[in-house]
Amino acid sequence: MATRQCSKRLSSAMMMRSRFNTASLESTSSIVGTIGRTSNHPLVGSQQKRHYADDSNLKKTVLYDFHVKHGGKMVEFAGFSMPIQYKDSIMEATQHCRTKASLFDVSHMLGSSFKGKDAVKFVESITVADVKGLADGTGTLSVVTNDDGGIIDDTVVTKVNDEWIYVVLNAGCADKDKAHINKHLAKFDGDCKFIEHSDRSLFALQGPKAMETLQKLTDADLSKLYFGMFKEMTVSGQPCWVTRTGYTGEDGFEISVPVPGTLKLVEDLVGDANVRLCGLGARDSLRLEAGLCLYGNDLSEETTPPEAGLTWTIGKARRDTFSFPGGERIRKQIEEGVPQRRVGFEFLEKGAPARQHSKILDMDGKEVGEISSGGFSPVLGKNIAMGYVPKALAKAGTEVQVETRGKKTKAVVKKMPFVNTTYYKP
Repeated sequence: MATRQCSKRLSSAMMMRSRFNTASLESTSSIVGTIGRTSNHPLVGSQQKRHYADDSNLKKTVLYDFHVKHGGKMVEFAGFSMPIQYKDSIMEATQHCRTKASLFDVSHMLGSSFKGKDAVKFVESITVADVKGLADGTGTLSVVTNDDGGIIDDTVVTKVNDEWIYVVLNAGCADKDKAHINKHLAKFDGDCKFIEHSDRSLFALQGPKAMETLQKLTDADLSKLYFGMFKEMTVSGQPCWVTRTGYTGEDGFEISVPVPGTLKLVEDLVGDANVRLCGLGARDSLRLEAGLCLYGNDLSEETTPPEAGLTWTIGKARRDTFSFPGGERIRKQIEEGVPQRRVGFEFLEKGAPARQHSKILDMDGKEVGEISSGGFSPVLGKNIAMGYVPKALAKAGTEVQVETRGKKTKAVVKKMPFVNTTYYKP
């Protein structure tokens, strides 16, 4: 969701990614940048006037009617009709999540499990994760790689136990992910079954007030559930799977609940004065401020983990053999280095936020790379971005120019995350 980090600060567990397809990302990213400071974006306005547009051919989560009832401005996203914002602006929604708590519907993501005596072995055959080395009830960010070492998808892999691995995959990658998984399962000599959790909803409660809010609805002691940990528990009377993770840089939880209990649980959560519903627009601002990757923008099948700054996701035990698709190429890149790196940028001048594919120029005007994600930071009050540049220009403090809409703006390479993260750790 699922589906989530590009900074070593996340170490062995990861904030869930907002996993979307590239086409949806480009259009939604454009919306986010424009309505970060106002809700009067043309697309948002047209969606309202046309009663949220014609979404009869789009998939809908269980909470679709709930979103519309509460003023959700619905847009197409990864084949689903999803809220990009509610009655508040994206600026306000982002700041609310940083100070109180926000609830995100992420049921469009592909919650799934691998079960069987050889589940660990199979998941390690398609990802770079050291699943065997995980303690029960803990998870880690990982990537699914192709034969060239490119990233098919990024995901959080949670080892519930030796025979149950819980994985949340990106909505926009769901079809290709399932085809990839089933192809490898057909050749796998072992006991492992792939299960899609279409009978469950998934949402994320994020922000400094998240634990206080959720604790009121469960007898489980959340003070003992640390970042990256998973636990089955009853929440508001519903049997839930709760993971302490998210995609905002804030403390929070991702909660999987059976479909019949979804509405009651959500109503109980938003009934708390600290909690507001939050859409995809603020979610994109939050993840960018936290320096988190977005599949289809910052990651693709042409990008390897070392190029994306995700070498740390490859567990030490996995580096002994590199026994996963594309392992030899990745081994070579780790040993010899890569020519380009993904870095963060903070803009030194005002102007339109950079967009995916905006050109990055050195100070002499030579094109040296391109932006992968960009937008306005409501917390910092300035434009920020991520992009790929040659290793020689990847050092923090290096000044560059970024060309957006034909205008060049000065920016400086900045260490990520752009805002401090507040993950709950022992």
